[in-house]
Parts: sequence; C-alpha cells; structure tokens
Amino acid sequence: MATGVAAPRARGQRYEAAAEAWLQEQGLQPLARNFTSRGGELDLVMREGDTLVFVEVRFRKSDRFGSPVESVTFSKQQKLLRTAQLYLLAHPQWRAHPCRFDIIAARPGECGLQFEWIKNAFGA
Repeated sequence: MATGVAAPRARGQRYEAAAEAWLQEQGLQPLARNFTSRGGELDLVMREGDTLVFVEVRFRKSDRFGSPVESVTFSKQQKLLRTAQLYLLAHPQWRAHPCRFDIIAARPGECGLQFEWIKNAFGA
C-alpha cells in the first residue's frame, strides 16, 4: 500500500521540471536538480551567464494560507544557504562565480502553470 509521501513528492518533481523548462526558455542553463545534503535540498541549480543560480520552486493552489514566496521562511532560507555552501564545496569550479538565490512561485493558471520569478530573493 502506498503512503501519502510519494504523491506530493512526485507532484513536486513535476513542478520543478516545469519550472526548469520555463527557466531554460528564459535563457538559464540547468546544472543540477534536487541536490541533497544532510541539512537540506536545492530544487534547481542553474547558470545565467557567469552567475550560479540556486532556485527554490514553490507551488500553491491559492494564496489562502500565504503566497508561495511567503512560504520560504527565514529558517528555510538558512537551510538553502547551508546547502548551497555544500554544493560549492562539492563543485569547486563554481566557487569563484557570483551566486544568487531565486524563487519560482508556481500557481495554476488558465493555460497551465503560471510562474512568478523573484530574482535574488534573499539579497539586498
């Protein structure tokens, strides 16, 4: 008998794949998907020009309990920062490149998913 975990995970992977394809249409190049470390996971790692982009993908059916962007809490941001540091340790070729954290907020739209792209979401 299947548990309730597999369906949300598969659904999340579909949203991540759709966001990755959409970002590729915007000119980003994929480097990794679901980079996992002991402390967290990076949904997507992409490159825009010389910049390494760590992308958090969030989906919400509605904003009733807050927007997808609002769901990336300070605690979640800290986990993403630590996981990105581990990614850079594992991939030293990227250490000298500028990095940023983006959020892709996905919502259902009239013609499929709609994406809102927040670049440098944790930056100043």
